[in-house]
Amino acid sequence: MNARALTLTAVLLSSVSFPLTITGASVALPGIQHDLDASLTAAQWVVNGYNLCFAAFLALGGSLADLLGRRRLFAAGVTVFFAGSVLCGLAPDATVLNLARVLAGIGAAAATATGQSILAATFGGAARTRVFGALGTVLGAGLAFGPTVSGLLVDVLGWRAVFAAPAALAGVVLLLCPSLPALPGAGKGVDWGGGVLFTAALALLIWLFVEAPVLGAAHPWVTVALLALAASGIGFVRVERRRADPMFDLGLLRDARFVGYSLVAATMMGLLVPLLVYLPSYLIDVAGLDAGRAGLWMLMLTLPSVALPPAGAALARRSPRLLCVGAIALGTVGVFALVTIGPASTPGSLLLPLLLIGAGVGATTGVVDGLAISSAPLGQAGTVAGLFNTGRLVTETIALALVGSTLAVVSGGQLAGDGFTAALRVVAMALGCFGAVSAVAVGLLLRRRDAGRPVS
Repeated sequence: MNARALTLTAVLLSSVSFPLTITGASVALPGIQHDLDASLTAAQWVVNGYNLCFAAFLALGGSLADLLGRRRLFAAGVTVFFAGSVLCGLAPDATVLNLARVLAGIGAAAATATGQSILAATFGGAARTRVFGALGTVLGAGLAFGPTVSGLLVDVLGWRAVFAAPAALAGVVLLLCPSLPALPGAGKGVDWGGGVLFTAALALLIWLFVEAPVLGAAHPWVTVALLALAASGIGFVRVERRRADPMFDLGLLRDARFVGYSLVAATMMGLLVPLLVYLPSYLIDVAGLDAGRAGLWMLMLTLPSVALPPAGAALARRSPRLLCVGAIALGTVGVFALVTIGPASTPGSLLLPLLLIGAGVGATTGVVDGLAISSAPLGQAGTVAGLFNTGRLVTETIALALVGSTLAVVSGGQLAGDGFTAALRVVAMALGCFGAVSAVAVGLLLRRRDAGRPVS
């Protein structure tokens, strides 16, 4: 196997492990709550902690990739993810589990941003388009089969096994890391101030979404967090404006194409991931399925992620705008249709809504990544990948926190029975409205003729 093939294999294997650990945690949540005697809030942090660190460190990881060298940072990220995943499987209580998830999220962020920049630097032209199409297929496979595989693992080996599988994949990737191209960085300084302030602001925002409904808006800690959030946000903007080499190249936000593609990716993950996390719990706790059957039902949502990226790539070569707006519209219709969900729901009644959502996600997975990264100079590939993925993960993380808080408030803190059903229907309506607004915004951002240029 030549060096380019080894590089592609390493990045694709690492990429499939990251969605696998998200879907695995979602199926494992009921077991985690029971075995570790975890509260609903603590269980939410099993997912939110990972996503928070994934989102917060993506941009910094992209900058470090360009500045310090991509192979070194990729290997370091995979190593940290591997260690965090192993600790998850050994965690004796919810606190240790959540800390391990934080560690895994940091490693996944570094490896994701660096891996995509390695692909962008290693492949060019039509080969790059094909490679990012393959990336979409692999990411789709992780999303598609993650709930099913995780459900079977939970049924046979228990919830700890869902963290062992991504760890095993990461171990294989570590063996391939010496074969990656060095791709040295530019040797510039790292925007540590911007990274710390951005991470602090995002962490405070997610903490407020999760904890404020429990503590109450008038609680002193909520007030302190709001003030700290404002200070961190203002400080971050000031730091980024003054630095010659900021973590975020805010000039990219003036590119309508880049912003449009970023919004597509963010919207699709904002619609999909909350359902990936909380729908299995609903099927287990309300519909009465075991974890294995719940995972099989989830295939209706996730299988299109495997089948449709090649079709999405083909459509993108003709009209990126049609692909982007159409995909969001499909997902939005599907989410609105979920307002009919109930304890007596069957695979037949859920088939159309879940397939529509999955089709929208599958058509864009990996494809818009390539469109966004190709819209900027190659020398900024890591920074662009970091900013693009940060936008997607920030939206996903905020959506998860908001959905979790909504479910907790509407259901009265008990995700069971009629309360869970009512809460999930409210969530479906809110996500549908979010998707509708995003479809209009993307259509406007990509309306100019030069926004429709295909990736060569």
